[in-house]
Amino acid sequence: MSKKLYVGNLSFNSSEDDIRTQFSNFGEVISVNLITDRETGRLRGFGFVEMDDEGARAAIAGMDGQEFGGRNLKVNEAEDKPRSGGSNRSGSRW
Repeated sequence: MSKKLYVGNLSFNSSEDDIRTQFSNFGEVISVNLITDRETGRLRGFGFVEMDDEGARAAIAGMDGQEFGGRNLKVNEAEDKPRSGGSNRSGSRW
């Protein structure tokens, strides 16, 4: 089983390889997905790392609040994105 971690406050110069290398110290890294701006292609300062369960727990404990690339990281278990129902919160279409 694997867990997806949210990794926030990343340096805009971070790369997937940098993140993979750092998080592999805690366990098997399955995937790294750094989020970029659609228009500029520039890193938005956060991403997701998928790891084995044990490694994910260790990475949260070991990396949350730690300095990486000149910034203190925010690392926690990612929450599922709510699915859009196609209408606004009030339920009306306008």
